Amino acid sequence: MFVSRGTGRPPTPVRARVLPVAAAVLGAASVLCQILYSRTDPGQRIPWTILTVVAFAAASALDAAARQGVRGVLALLGFAGVGGLAVEVLGSHTGFPFGEYAYRGDLGWSVAGVPLVVPLAWVMMAWPALLVGRTLVGGRRWWAVALVGGWALASWDVFLDPQMVDAGHWSWASPTPALPGVDGIPLTNFAGWLVVAVTMVALLHRSLPQRPTDVDLRVGPAPLLYLWTYGSSVWAHAFFFGRPWVALVGGVLMGAVALPFARSVWRQGVALAAARRRR
Repeated sequence: MFVSRGTGRPPTPVRARVLPVAAAVLGAASVLCQILYSRTDPGQRIPWTILTVVAFAAASALDAAARQGVRGVLALLGFAGVGGLAVEVLGSHTGFPFGEYAYRGDLGWSVAGVPLVVPLAWVMMAWPALLVGRTLVGGRRWWAVALVGGWALASWDVFLDPQMVDAGHWSWASPTPALPGVDGIPLTNFAGWLVVAVTMVALLHRSLPQRPTDVDLRVGPAPLLYLWTYGSSVWAHAFFFGRPWVALVGGVLMGAVALPFARSVWRQGVALAAARRRR
């Protein structure tokens, strides 16, 4: 039974039982959509792209609810959802802070020229990134959580942007200079992502109390979804998208946090299995 720090009261049955299951179902649905995406003709993939992000974002929101209650959901939707939309509107209209880019307009409903699926993508990964930062740092220094969690979020874009640009969903006015091996995406984009991601994770971390349930695998699927995103992104760019250098560069940069996080998740899984055997 999970106990919230500071209250001494167990979470409600919905938080303890229903929300983790619902989040896991949505997480599995997102993974399934990604698999179906890979089995679909390139011209027919947009629905799977949107469904993947919507299901993943919903899973992250429910994971936040299971761990932090309504406050967690509101913080995630506010800082990552509304904040992500605001920075994308600013970026697509002014070129700050990512560089000059434009959306094609093929990703569904939009606000001020920004597809709604884009801020949902911030939501879907900002929450797992916060958990990565809290797990690896331990929460003792908020700025360290922000840096590590921000890196966990921003390094994902090394995979995301090449995939979306190659699919034609958005384009850059000046794609150089770029990261070695990551052609077509300017360095300004990754610098902007890092600044925004660190700020976003810092706001989430400072607004939500750290609890033992933040890194408990039984509470929700966010930790495993982060690791799935890392592993599947490396595989997809190496063998599916024809971008082996992106797989290498992204694998190293995101792997700097994903691999230590995977070790922590593995150790916790082993401990849980051992505890079950002792019962």
